[in-house]
Amino acid sequence: MTLLRGRVAIVASLVVMCALAWVYLIRLAAAMPSMAPGHPALNMVRPATMSWGAEDVVAMFVMWSVMMVAMMLPSATPMILLHDKVTRKRRLRGRSGGSNALFVSGYLMTWVGFSAVATLVNGGLHTTGLLTSMAGRLTPVLAGMALLVAGVYQWSSLKYVCLTHCRSPVGFLMAHWHEGRWGAVRMGIHHGVYCVGCCWLLMVLLFVLGVMNLLWIAVLTAIVLVEKVASRGQLVSRMTGLVFVGWGGWVIASVW
Repeated sequence: MTLLRGRVAIVASLVVMCALAWVYLIRLAAAMPSMAPGHPALNMVRPATMSWGAEDVVAMFVMWSVMMVAMMLPSATPMILLHDKVTRKRRLRGRSGGSNALFVSGYLMTWVGFSAVATLVNGGLHTTGLLTSMAGRLTPVLAGMALLVAGVYQWSSLKYVCLTHCRSPVGFLMAHWHEGRWGAVRMGIHHGVYCVGCCWLLMVLLFVLGVMNLLWIAVLTAIVLVEKVASRGQLVSRMTGLVFVGWGGWVIASVW
């Protein structure tokens, strides 16, 4: 019963975190069309080539970080639950066990790091005129190229290796278990690195239809979840790869 209560508490906590992240994104997206002067969302739709200040960088970094929580925590739930189960059993046997909260913190640290890089890329694309606005979309040719690269990556060996680790919580913990609280953080970071390796180009596709396009965010979240959880996740990965390649080719052909 204690294990069951613990699992329910973990799932409830993850649901709350994801829900709060989505509420933030929805409110931010809803504010953009009806902005008043001085509204914090105003900068998100500034025309391209305008320089960024410190406030812009912080706002965009927060947006990317919250977006990664909303998109990636659902697919990490099986690993988080298994880590908690193994930790509890080890404690019952008198062995040291790390904190599940620290494992999750380590996992999110990797996506916060990714968000920092994405913010810099976001700023560079915007100030050079390659992005329609701070939270907008890429120019057509770049969007088509991004789709092509993402589609090819879905078939790559690196994608396969990272996805295999993400889809095999038992195998990951057996191969990468570390004792203690710092060990839990290390495992979270390690698992997060595999997840970034698996999904980073899918996140780059947020630039294709708009960084704050909620429908596109939801679609990519679903793709990531199915890839990692469904029994034929690898097949889904490859099928989406074909779709991205075809879509990217069509976008580039339509421009030329």
